Amino acid sequence: MMKNNKSIIRSKAPLRLGLAGGGTDVAPYSDLFGGAILNATISMYAYASIVPRNDGKIVFNAADKEQRFETDSVMSLPVNGELDLLRGIYNRVVSDFTKKPLSFTLTTYVDAPPGSGLGTSSTLVVSILGAFAEWLKLPLGEYDLARLAYDIERIDLGMLGGKQDQYAATFGGVNFMEFSAGDKVLVNPLRIKEVYLNELAHNLVLFYTQTSRLSSKIIEAQAKNVTNKNQSSIEAMHQLKIQSVMMKEALLRGELNRIGEILDFGWKYKKQMADEISNPFIDQLYETARENGATGGKISGAGGGGFMIFYCPGDTRSKVINALKKFGVEAKRYEFTGTGLTTWTI
Repeated sequence: MMKNNKSIIRSKAPLRLGLAGGGTDVAPYSDLFGGAILNATISMYAYASIVPRNDGKIVFNAADKEQRFETDSVMSLPVNGELDLLRGIYNRVVSDFTKKPLSFTLTTYVDAPPGSGLGTSSTLVVSILGAFAEWLKLPLGEYDLARLAYDIERIDLGMLGGKQDQYAATFGGVNFMEFSAGDKVLVNPLRIKEVYLNELAHNLVLFYTQTSRLSSKIIEAQAKNVTNKNQSSIEAMHQLKIQSVMMKEALLRGELNRIGEILDFGWKYKKQMADEISNPFIDQLYETARENGATGGKISGAGGGGFMIFYCPGDTRSKVINALKKFGVEAKRYEFTGTGLTTWTI
């Protein structure tokens, strides 16, 4: 029997909105040309809780997916398509740090569905790693933890994607990130006045399109375009890198009237990176939002579905929300958050 007086180790890490430069953090582009992205974390989270056990069992409980897995405590768990993220993290924690099996119950929950474009899987990896670091007192700084999360997801598990999500979840806040060869990442936190952030959160409306997509397919096509020296695709990425600098300057200077047009500029180029990024439904949403007062927008994450954001200046916010209702698309409330990964023990 397990006793009830055991401590509970908890963590949460915020999801993010990519505001500019999306896709330039994906290899081989970031290795060849260097990438730059501006993103901001929001008040939607990935949660992890660990309860140590003393019965030699490992229990994984993905509460939002209603998936549960139990096994005997071993040095390495097979990666077989069932809760692979959790298995991959456990395997790395044991091989790199404890050198012996662990016994615990790990429960996870994410505030957004997978494939939504808010960085859910990478944020979940950061949150779970944070819980293990809190429990086992692992010597991981912010850059170490984000890099380890990246290695587990992209190298150990072979899941395609960029580098921004792990760093956004770990650091939190509004960040201008630079990516260069050898998986080098620099996170530059931006000090944006609260009045500008409040106005940005009010005018930047987040919509859930009720669809999810497999980002890896889009990312694969995007990477192939760079490898095959597809000039229009590479030029589009160069322009998105420029967009990230434009967005940084506009936010720091409080030139909020430019945000919509900067988003629109980026959206035109984003669609040239890979065929699957947009589709007729997404194009229709974009045009309807523009017709009702939005000055620009984008799809969050790799594209193809999930969440979209539209910049709705003045008092156009409710008009845009009402116009998109007929497509079954709902606006989602959020605030920007200045805090990244947070862990605690009770």
